[in-house]
Amino acid sequence: MTDADKDPFPLPGVMPDRLPENAQAPADFDPKALAKALLRATRAGALATLDRNTGHPFASLVNVATDADGSPVILVSRLATHTANLEVDGRASVLLTTAGKGDPLAHPRLTVLGSFARIARDDRAEPRLRRRFLARHPKSELYAGFADFSFWKLDPVSAHLNGGFARAADLKAGDVMTDVSNAEDLIEAEASAVAHMNTDHADAVRLYATKLLGAPDGAWRLTGLDSDGLDLACGDATLRLAFPERVTTAHQLRKVVVDLAAQARAD
Repeated sequence: MTDADKDPFPLPGVMPDRLPENAQAPADFDPKALAKALLRATRAGALATLDRNTGHPFASLVNVATDADGSPVILVSRLATHTANLEVDGRASVLLTTAGKGDPLAHPRLTVLGSFARIARDDRAEPRLRRRFLARHPKSELYAGFADFSFWKLDPVSAHLNGGFARAADLKAGDVMTDVSNAEDLIEAEASAVAHMNTDHADAVRLYATKLLGAPDGAWRLTGLDSDGLDLACGDATLRLAFPERVTTAHQLRKVVVDLAAQARAD
């Protein structure tokens, strides 16, 4: 790549062209699928904001959930430094990573960059974001109603994935986000569908986790769903089950969850 070929306005987080000329990613590396899985399944992340006094990067730890389209959502107090920073400049990034044995750098991690905006209590999206966040983080119910707490939603512009050695990728927002166009029916039905599955089909949810995703047995439950898949949790453990095809309606959802249950029982 010559200097003339370089984008004069690169997306934030884009890696300089430092790879060897003939370097190729491993054949089994699917950066978009891995990035989406990390985005949906990770419960907490490092939030990097811009210090309002000096502009220095300020890193902190926050619980994370996602909206139906995959946008990261956080619940923060206005008494916190990171919130004061966001009130001045919404530009930020969230680092999401998985824990495991051995070298921490051997495990995949995703940095999502964009701008956060506060969600007002009277915003029509607030009840949905509150429900999805508290389903992922039930203990947050203790303080979510406090006057100084509010939800903030990230509008992603780019992402950078490091899946381990020789498994890095620069991604656009569309690579990690979920297409929710024409999915109003599904979004509207989500709350009742999740409640129905957890109440009347808990056995199927458990089979999704244990048979389709190889997780240990336990009281697995759904915490959310979207056009791309299901979010599951058991205690502090979380999983993501991708749909075999995009779903936009409650009717399609019923067929997919029945088919997945049949597949799990056959396995």
